[in-house]
Amino acid sequence: MICACENIYVRFLFYREGELKPMDAEQLRECAHKMVDFIADYYKNIENFPVLSQVQPGYLRELLPDSAPSRPEPLQDVLDDVQEKIFPGVTHWQSPEYFAYFPSNSSVAGFLGEMLSAGINMVGFSWITSPAATELEMIVLDWLAKALKLPDEFLSTGQGGGVIQGTASEAVLVVLLAARDKVLRRVGRDAIGKLVVYSSDQTHSALQKACKIGGIHPENCRVLKTDSSTEYALSPELLSEAISQDVASGSIPFFLCATVGTTSSTAVDPLPALGKIANSNGLWFHVDAAYAGSACICLEFRHYIDGVEEADSFNMNAHKWFLTNFDCSALWVKERSALIQSLSTNPEFLKNKASQDNMVVDYKDWQIPLGRRFRSLKLWMVLRLYGLENLRAYIRNHIELARKFEELIKLDQRFEVVAPRNFSLVCFRLLPTQNDVECANRLNRKLLDAVNSTGELFISHTVLSDKYVLRFAVGAPLTEERHVVAAWKMIQEKASALLMNS
Repeated sequence: MICACENIYVRFLFYREGELKPMDAEQLRECAHKMVDFIADYYKNIENFPVLSQVQPGYLRELLPDSAPSRPEPLQDVLDDVQEKIFPGVTHWQSPEYFAYFPSNSSVAGFLGEMLSAGINMVGFSWITSPAATELEMIVLDWLAKALKLPDEFLSTGQGGGVIQGTASEAVLVVLLAARDKVLRRVGRDAIGKLVVYSSDQTHSALQKACKIGGIHPENCRVLKTDSSTEYALSPELLSEAISQDVASGSIPFFLCATVGTTSSTAVDPLPALGKIANSNGLWFHVDAAYAGSACICLEFRHYIDGVEEADSFNMNAHKWFLTNFDCSALWVKERSALIQSLSTNPEFLKNKASQDNMVVDYKDWQIPLGRRFRSLKLWMVLRLYGLENLRAYIRNHIELARKFEELIKLDQRFEVVAPRNFSLVCFRLLPTQNDVECANRLNRKLLDAVNSTGELFISHTVLSDKYVLRFAVGAPLTEERHVVAAWKMIQEKASALLMNS
């Protein structure tokens, strides 16, 4: 009797006519078609939205109920609320007028891979939990490594291999932990207070967070100054000097992070020289190419990662500029055992014959969390549905558009290009009527606000050599030359108005 009542309750809860079931193939087909149409219309009309959300903090709480509904609501009502209430609070990263930060690419292939991953919805922490998830990841990261012409030591057929992390922040954290534990096994765990990390002042702040998590003392993080004389790249001479001073004082240098395509200006650190210094001093050498790594599948840009053969680890974000939906950060290491020794746990409930006999890779031991999604599906689909030649053409087009924008700046004597354009980021500023740094900085802050407040485009800023600099990053999938030209005209108009009133 109890079982019968329970069954009646389940049917009442999940199978009332017109209500959505937790999992039903036909309802999925119907609802998914509606959702795909909704998303397709979003992309079709994306240019009609303000690129940068114009809402005020707390806007959404005024529009939504205080508590969740007790009864099911129709899908169409939810989609209507997305259109009317959610979209106004969205900054549209896929808009063709999005030129801020760095791109975060979406694509049809990436979306399809994400959809399939969501549909399968497995948790692939070890090989046995879904063998295809592990093996496909190994294969596609070998494919990408070969496209980048990475050394064979980074391939899964050797002692190293690739793994998909969520972000470059996770990638630098796991290699820092591996490097830390590797040196502490040699010198003793009590020596952690002597460990020293090196980077430039242009290195992503993710390294600072990794040091905090990894227990590296803040005073042992050497952030070496860069300037325009090295095009904001890390100086090998400055690095050598810092290491020598630390060794002389009894500290233990153990980790160097170099960058190919820094966040502020896409500066490129000299990998061959830095790598030699790192190796001669026993440092783990990590190369962060989160943004610019994608460009290095093109032969003419591959030289930017010359010297990667000196590195212990290399990272690029396929979700930035490689048409692979977020999140998909590719990390390669030469020595997988270093990751495993640092990050592996082996509780009884996870033990299985394939793992115990060392026949397989268990990616749970290469990352911070236990669980992981089937991310390799979307990268696999991107590589297969576009092919390397089309991906190269896609990247070259963005770089050409950035070059055209740079030329437009140079034609207007009121502006200057502040740093070399290595890829598809242009750093520029409006010159003040008087030669005063603070005046110039205030002027460019106002210009940034004036441009972004229109909602017609979105750019961001940085500071280089105490100068407030505007960043124009080309990389959205839908961006065409007309969008770049229109953006420049808008910037010029706002600049004219500011200069007239200054």
